[in-house]
Amino acid sequence: MEEMEGQEISREEALSRVGYKHACHVLLYADTRAKLFGKIPIKHTVLMQMRFDGLLGFPGGLVKPSEESLESGLSRELQEEVGVAVPVTVDDYVSSRLAPSPPQLITHFYTKKMTEPELVEIEKAAVANAVDHGLEVLGMVRVPLYTLRNGGGLPWFLSHSFISNSRAQLLGALRRLGLVPQGALDEAVKQAEHMRHARKADPH
Repeated sequence: MEEMEGQEISREEALSRVGYKHACHVLLYADTRAKLFGKIPIKHTVLMQMRFDGLLGFPGGLVKPSEESLESGLSRELQEEVGVAVPVTVDDYVSSRLAPSPPQLITHFYTKKMTEPELVEIEKAAVANAVDHGLEVLGMVRVPLYTLRNGGGLPWFLSHSFISNSRAQLLGALRRLGLVPQGALDEAVKQAEHMRHARKADPH
């Protein structure tokens, strides 16, 4: 399945473009020793969120480069969406792209590794402290990185609907960070495509 990534441009070019809005989002993740049903290693915890429009996406939002750095703007958005002003630095920066939709929008993507206790605290704060909880953000979601024998897990997750290029951002990050073996990731994408086609063919 072709991913809607948009044209990649440099950070410098992105910030020099006139008349564009800028949105920053981050994939927060941590290693874990937890096992599903006590036997299936989860290995890594990756956070996404269910948005107000029913689409999956990453925490973050619009920033104003004329008034703040991309990273400080992202931390401000995280305070609103997850209840914690997670410190994000240039070292966490991954890429900038012209968004496939809406027009005149540039998306900046980050990945940040945390400890498992830190990630759990963010999940708690997202419910207890975030001003956007239940409004712009309906809840945090952990991405299942495993594939069950019936296709459950990552394939089903990838078959859902994502905002803009966030699905492509997720897949790219999983590959780049080595959170899912390449072969397993390719197979999950293939299964997800079959699931999407099956749903379209089912009139019910």
